[in-house]
Amino acid sequence: MVITPMMAFLIAVVVAVVVAAVESIHHRRIRRIAFLAFGPTGRPARWTAIASPLRVFGAAAATWGLLVLASLDPQIRNETPEREASKHLLIALDVSPSMQLMDAGPDVEKISRAAWAGKLVQGVLDRLDASTTRISLVAFYTDALPVLTETFDNEVVRNALDGLPMSTAFESGATKISEGVTKALEVAKPWMPGTATLLVVSDGDELAASSPPRLPASIADTIVIGVGDPQRTLQVGGHASRQDTVSLKQLAARLGGTFHEGNRKHLGSELLNDLTMIEPRLGDAAGLRELAIFFAVTGASILALIGPALAAAGRPRSWSRGWKREDDAAVTRQGVA
Repeated sequence: MVITPMMAFLIAVVVAVVVAAVESIHHRRIRRIAFLAFGPTGRPARWTAIASPLRVFGAAAATWGLLVLASLDPQIRNETPEREASKHLLIALDVSPSMQLMDAGPDVEKISRAAWAGKLVQGVLDRLDASTTRISLVAFYTDALPVLTETFDNEVVRNALDGLPMSTAFESGATKISEGVTKALEVAKPWMPGTATLLVVSDGDELAASSPPRLPASIADTIVIGVGDPQRTLQVGGHASRQDTVSLKQLAARLGGTFHEGNRKHLGSELLNDLTMIEPRLGDAAGLRELAIFFAVTGASILALIGPALAAAGRPRSWSRGWKREDDAAVTRQGVA
């Protein structure tokens, strides 16, 4: 079970409540012997009023810090990729002729939908933890063909996403996104549950109405990316083509995923950071680690030092001086005797 910082916070709150209850019981017991412990006033030194809140804070802080530190991955990483990978990025890429239309990208001078789709996917590849993530690519048009299966080499994937007209490998006809998704999901079936992200990239042109099959347990995240101008149409193969945003949103909903209109913008950082195969940013992890270390050390120090501090300076000074004078007098009497 992975403990998130929020879960650690909730556990720390529970610990604080329990410690506060114990401190309350402890105070009631102290009242019974207050005059014996603290003299005629029955009151300890003034500073001891913060002892109980300090204990509560120290226990909660140490709990949160230690739980967060236990859940964070080590900062030491192997330079050599681990071939026992645990994550998968599964790409279903539209390679129909309409993907060669030049209406994609944020610049005034547009590029082909296929080339821009490659740049969008590359933005995801740049964020991968290459040591633990395998990449699979399924191209679809009238049918679906696996192009790459469980590769570690991002350069090979980059070459397959350079915008080449791969539609020549298929028979002419209507685009069948469902075929591509179905073939991709078949590739994902043998993988461990919750280890894969499905990335569907298409313009939605001639989207088939048939529903894709049920997602296998291995698929943890699904993102459908639309490319092509959603407003302006271009002619290809005797028909008008533009990004079919409505159909792509419906596909994302049927897959239980997220739709991203990507004709001008890359995927946002918030969306990418939530994906299972994205490597956490080192700066964020380091900042959280330092904060957890600070709270763990501070909380543990408070718990370790509060007891000796109470024993040494918990009684009123006048009462302590009185006990000291009596002790000195007793020593003097013994010396005289």
